[in-house]
Amino acid sequence: MTGTSRQAPSVTIDRPRLAVLVGVVRAHSLDKTIKVEVARSRPHAKYGKYLRRRTVLQVHDPMNTARTGDTVEITPCRRISKTKSWRLVRVVRPSVEAAAVAE
Repeated sequence: MTGTSRQAPSVTIDRPRLAVLVGVVRAHSLDKTIKVEVARSRPHAKYGKYLRRRTVLQVHDPMNTARTGDTVEITPCRRISKTKSWRLVRVVRPSVEAAAVAE
């Protein structure tokens, strides 16, 4: 038994996929932060009518790429500040105004 070492078998841990939400940028005036509005609709528990709800999230945008009106994908991350715990994944579709300025 001298000179032999036993290694634990390698175990791959399946991490849960983080939710990716799609929303519209409502403000980009802060440095490295954008405000994204995520809309959702759920049926009423009793009556079944669909209710529209929205959530405004502060999202970390390190390169300041998103502009107001852009449609973006965001994902949860570690808490960056008191109100910011989401990060920008990509800009799905630039706004019409941003596309006109680029041309």
